[in-house]
Amino acid sequence: MNPYALIDLHCDTLTDCIHKGLTPDTLDDPDRVLSLSSLPSDVHWAQFYAIFIPDQHRGQAAIDYYETNRDNFNRQMEKFHDRISPCRSVSDMHAAWEAGKTAAFLTIEGGAALAGDITRVKKLADDGVRCMTLTWNGENELGSGHTTTHGMTDFGRQAVREMEDRGILVDVSHLNDTGYADLFETARRPFVATHSNARAICSHKRNLTDDMIREMVRRNCLIGLNYCKNFITDGGIGDSPDDLYRHIEHFFSLGAYENIALGSDFDGAALPTYLNTPAKAADLYEYFLEKGMSKELAEGIMFRNAEEFFRKNL
Repeated sequence: MNPYALIDLHCDTLTDCIHKGLTPDTLDDPDRVLSLSSLPSDVHWAQFYAIFIPDQHRGQAAIDYYETNRDNFNRQMEKFHDRISPCRSVSDMHAAWEAGKTAAFLTIEGGAALAGDITRVKKLADDGVRCMTLTWNGENELGSGHTTTHGMTDFGRQAVREMEDRGILVDVSHLNDTGYADLFETARRPFVATHSNARAICSHKRNLTDDMIREMVRRNCLIGLNYCKNFITDGGIGDSPDDLYRHIEHFFSLGAYENIALGSDFDGAALPTYLNTPAKAADLYEYFLEKGMSKELAEGIMFRNAEEFFRKNL
């Protein structure tokens, strides 16, 4: 049994942040985990496709990298138009599903794409970017990732407010703890953690603390469960869906019943065997029901929570 739909808040399939090498047609590359041909035919799929900006790219180099990959995304939207549609809203997503196509949202992983220029927020929005992770692992003009200790910069705070005004979702995955505190003081609208788990269950710094989760619940934010082994269990040990389920139970214990979604990190992370294909990700729905989860909660995680969040915030 599969869900009616599945919404995935993060993958690196477009640019592949683990550097396996690029083929021109990244979205239907058989060597990638997430390819159009691998998606379950009976599931309406919506995918956030991130343009990953490596930390070493800054200024014009970051702009050039972004624009090259934006153009490749747009080219593939045309080439595979019979199977995928670019989307900017819930109505676009539903139209894609009704046409039997995958709904594709363009996103960015790494605020270096702004190159320190606030006017570029509007440019990205005009390009169709609907979500941006503020940092990757290191530092950029907006702030610091989880491998560093500084918080958000003044420019980063300004960028967050401009993103909110321009309709680009603020993504806090990869932001370090100091940056989270700064973001909580800055954000005026609900934001997302596209691919982050619970730190109380797996201690990796990329995961969210209980205080972060409670605050995100209070603000009606959205959290995408990350399939990366090292973010599910300490040391990446274990290969049972029960490992991921412990995170879900913990999120629920903090009141996040309507805040959890999926954020696979396909083609950007080492995956457990039970989540190493799109079909297995869709199988989570049946697993949730077998664990005794209600259909309402299971559908919430698979697609309804994200769908409602998009309806209110995109």
